[in-house]
Amino acid sequence: MARLKRLVVPGHAHHVVQRAVSGVDAFAGAADRAAFLDALRRSSIEQGVAVHAYAMRANEFQLLATPAVAEAQGRMMQALSRWYVAAFNRRHGRSGALWQGRYRAAPVEGGAHLLTCMRYVEQAPARSGGSPVPPYESSWSSAPVHAGLQTAAWMAGVPADSDYWQLGNTPFERETAYRDLLLEPLPAQAVAAIEATTLKGWALGSGGFLASLAADGQRRPAMLRPGRPRRAE
Repeated sequence: MARLKRLVVPGHAHHVVQRAVSGVDAFAGAADRAAFLDALRRSSIEQGVAVHAYAMRANEFQLLATPAVAEAQGRMMQALSRWYVAAFNRRHGRSGALWQGRYRAAPVEGGAHLLTCMRYVEQAPARSGGSPVPPYESSWSSAPVHAGLQTAAWMAGVPADSDYWQLGNTPFERETAYRDLLLEPLPAQAVAAIEATTLKGWALGSGGFLASLAADGQRRPAMLRPGRPRRAE
């Protein structure tokens, strides 16, 4: 069966996941995390992709990012891999691939879906287990930025259509409310929905959002329902 073309919608945030090859820790220490963020900063600015959130785990990284044009997302991922992997291999005396095949990505609807997906990304290090600090203090994600504890001038702000902006009337209120949200694990159903859509390349959102993407003429944004299609009257 032919592989589906990746669904990229310019101007929409996308959840992006790239996993390491089996048995390799892609972020073995603080030097690796710093090098990754520098490569992410350079590649996102160069290719015109707004990075709203990120997280690193031992075997993967995740992004919430908006490409200005469809081609920008793939070009950013290529540049990020090229800059990070070469330096990683030199630091650790290894050679060969670091990442599994293709990265996975899914466009995300605004509103509650976008806020939930940002929580999913920034809670990722804590879901790995053993984190000695709350998610909003983790050096493995952008959570401290959205919780008001750090700044990152190179990062884009939270998308204007995210429900993050409904968390309070002032930056302090929003940051405080978001810190509380990060302490609440996402329901298992929400986690499963995000993982299923991203890893399979479908879009994450309501039926109306999926219909709007389908109407744009790109490939279908969701899995077809099982069974035969209805016969036209």
